[in-house]
Amino acid sequence: MIPRDHLRLYLVTDPGLCRARGVVETVAQAVAAGVTMVQLRDKEASTPQRVALARALKAALRGTGVPLVVNDDLDAAIAAEADGAHIGQGDVSARAARARLGSDKILGLSCETPETVEAADAGLVDYLGLGPVFGTATKADHKAPIGFDGLARLVALTGLPTVAIGGLKAQHHAQVLASGADGSAVVSAICGQPDIAAATRRFFEEVQP
Repeated sequence: MIPRDHLRLYLVTDPGLCRARGVVETVAQAVAAGVTMVQLRDKEASTPQRVALARALKAALRGTGVPLVVNDDLDAAIAAEADGAHIGQGDVSARAARARLGSDKILGLSCETPETVEAADAGLVDYLGLGPVFGTATKADHKAPIGFDGLARLVALTGLPTVAIGGLKAQHHAQVLASGADGSAVVSAICGQPDIAAATRRFFEEVQP
C-alpha cells in the first residue's frame, strides 16, 4: 500500500490538453499548488517517448515527495525509474506487473466492477482506481459511469487505498471523499485550464470546513 494522502489529488496527464504549456510545466504548476500524485498517461506515445517524458517529470518532481507512475507501460516505468506503474484490467496481470516492477515500486490497478475490486490482491497492488464516476471525453473507451453510489459500493469492498476517476471536477471532490475514496484523479479539471494553480487549489477549497 501507499500512504492514502498521496491519492488526495491525483493528476493524470493528457498531452493534448497540456499542449499550451507542455506536460512538464503543467505538472510542475499543479504540484506546487497541491497535487499529491502524478500519472503519466499518453496513449499515442512510443515507449522511448514515454521514457523521455517520465525522466523529465521525475526531474521536475525531485524534492517534492510527489510520486510519479506511468500508465500501462511497464517498460517505460522501469527504464525511467519512475515510482511505479498503473495498469488496467486489459493490460498485463497484477502478478506479472509486480514481478517486473519489484516489491519497492507502486502498482495501481483500475477497477470498474465489484468483481474486479474483490479480485484485487492486496499483496500485489498498492491502490485501486475506481470509476468512471461520470462519463469523460478524455477516455473514449470507458465503462458505464457508476456515480457516487456506485463509487461508495466499490470502496466498501476493499481495504486498499482508492482514488476515484472519471469526469471529476472540483465541485465533486467533497462528495468523492464522503463516498469513502481517498481522493480524486483528474485530467481536464487541471490540464489545459487557464490558471493551473487556481484550478488545483479549487479542489482543496471545496473541502474546507
